[in-house]
Amino acid sequence: MIDFENPNFIENPYPALAELRKQGRPVWHEPTKLFLAATYQDANAVLRNRSLGRIFKPKEPHETWDTFNWLHSDSLLDSEPPKHTRLRSLLVKAFNKNKIESLRPDVERLTQDLLDKIDIKLEQTGTFDVIGDFAEPLPVKVIAALLGFPDEDEHLLRPWSQAIVKMYEVNPSEQTQLEAQTASQEFADYVRHLMEERKQNPGTDLISDLAAVEEDGQKLNAQELIATCVLLLNAGHEASVNGFGNGFVALMQRDDQLQLLRNNPYELAATTVDEFIRFDAPLHLFERTATADVEIGGVTIKEGQKIASLLGSANRDETVFENPTEMDITRDPNPQIGFGAGIHFCIGAPLARMEMTTSLPALIEKYPNMKLAADPIRRPGFVLRGYESVIVSA
Repeated sequence: MIDFENPNFIENPYPALAELRKQGRPVWHEPTKLFLAATYQDANAVLRNRSLGRIFKPKEPHETWDTFNWLHSDSLLDSEPPKHTRLRSLLVKAFNKNKIESLRPDVERLTQDLLDKIDIKLEQTGTFDVIGDFAEPLPVKVIAALLGFPDEDEHLLRPWSQAIVKMYEVNPSEQTQLEAQTASQEFADYVRHLMEERKQNPGTDLISDLAAVEEDGQKLNAQELIATCVLLLNAGHEASVNGFGNGFVALMQRDDQLQLLRNNPYELAATTVDEFIRFDAPLHLFERTATADVEIGGVTIKEGQKIASLLGSANRDETVFENPTEMDITRDPNPQIGFGAGIHFCIGAPLARMEMTTSLPALIEKYPNMKLAADPIRRPGFVLRGYESVIVSA
């Protein structure tokens, strides 16, 4: 039986997930009361089956969890049609491909600014942290600029986001729960203040756009707008930070792949990012609830029962990917589902791709001789898989 909290499993879950795939069908996991869909076919089916909903169960007591609860129940991630359809249509009108592409010059400028700061740090210490000095601040700065957050408040965003998303882990501690409650309230209050300000004085930021956007006479209400902004920060940078860090460490440990990217940093950027997400997924478990009896992989999931799509396991499925345990940054096609699938496909995925395909080749080109200077430090969780620190020399 898989123990999601076992440090050895968290460090390297893939051998255990490979054994789970051998079952060939979803397996009941008693400790979490979840069916686990480990094969690509089953995990993908869980994400796409309309009888499996993303049903948020409010936490109790309601008074303590009030803000955390509505940040989720009024968000795109934790709603289902028809509410999900309305929220997504309004969001897509404001946060579309053109909006994302318009951010590319900002991403290029912010990337160069971070590289300039790394130059100074290298002169002083001889090393830098790929996570803390590069992969983490870039997407946070991009989302902050997108939403129109003042520069001096950027330092608040990542801690708020981290405190909230840690609740997705299995059996969060009491301290984690308290921190999530506090962060939810502080984050919501902050966005509410900005929202009220932008309604009076609209700008070119996304909060102003979301406050104004309308479809068939429908607009986002105050809680929905706040929840959407919080989700955009969480989804818009978590996948990018963790996907970049996981892939980067794996790349540094494989000289052949690293040399390939050194030789062709921009030409291979797109396939490298896809392989980063496939090889060591930033999100490993996505939970759904049966709204009616449904069959997945020959197993009946009864109404009210829960099943988890194991994305990291699906991306290592031997029946779909050739040599799945090997990193291949030229892999094409690469049908990885690390960003999810179906109506809950990660809203931040296009932005994360653009950020990573812009920043990764710039980093490799600037510092082609990077090497790991210390053992990377992993975050202590399975669901959101990533690194806290990756120290390198250049």
